[in-house]
Amino acid sequence: MFITFEGMEGSGKSTALNRVQQALLDAGHGVLLTREPGGSRLGRTLRSILLDLSNDDIVPEAELFLYLADRAQHVGQVIRPALAEGVVVLSDRYADSTVVYQGYGRGLDPERLRELNDMAVGGLWPDLTLVFDLPPDEGLRRAMTRNLREGTSVSEGRFEAEHLAFHARVREGYLTWAALHPARFRVVDATRTPDEVFEDVMRAVRSALSAPARP
Repeated sequence: MFITFEGMEGSGKSTALNRVQQALLDAGHGVLLTREPGGSRLGRTLRSILLDLSNDDIVPEAELFLYLADRAQHVGQVIRPALAEGVVVLSDRYADSTVVYQGYGRGLDPERLRELNDMAVGGLWPDLTLVFDLPPDEGLRRAMTRNLREGTSVSEGRFEAEHLAFHARVREGYLTWAALHPARFRVVDATRTPDEVFEDVMRAVRSALSAPARP
């Protein structure tokens, strides 16, 4: 079972992901928690490039292929081996982030991005994708507060520094992409309390786990 957590900055997806991991461990499941960018050794190097505020001159096409390189390595080195062992893989972001951020956000063709991602991941798409939705101004406020608290405003603040219109396009992109792929996506109202969000997420996760296993 492969489950991905998506959403704009400050949506609370990482908090929910950690709680889901613990709930699944408590229920006796084997679980791998990972993230993009940075889920592999190579990915950690790429993450430092992609998220650093000082790298504000990266053109959209270069940004795209850096993410694809991170993802191809992540799938080959981390995700596929874990799925082969029968564990539940939970990933903080995956290919849909690139479709939305570089497509709807940066203006590249979303369908072409889907094709490139399909090549990078060898056709491996999630069983369930959870999109944490909230207004972009609220998400940015949460994300900037978190970065200040953790001292990552420079090292991981490149997307938080984007203007509000970019984040509005990202939000609409997620909702549009989810509507185009309703069998895989569940949109979660992230404006609610963490406990309410977690309950909603766990309902979707339990439903996915009870479905027939992937071939």
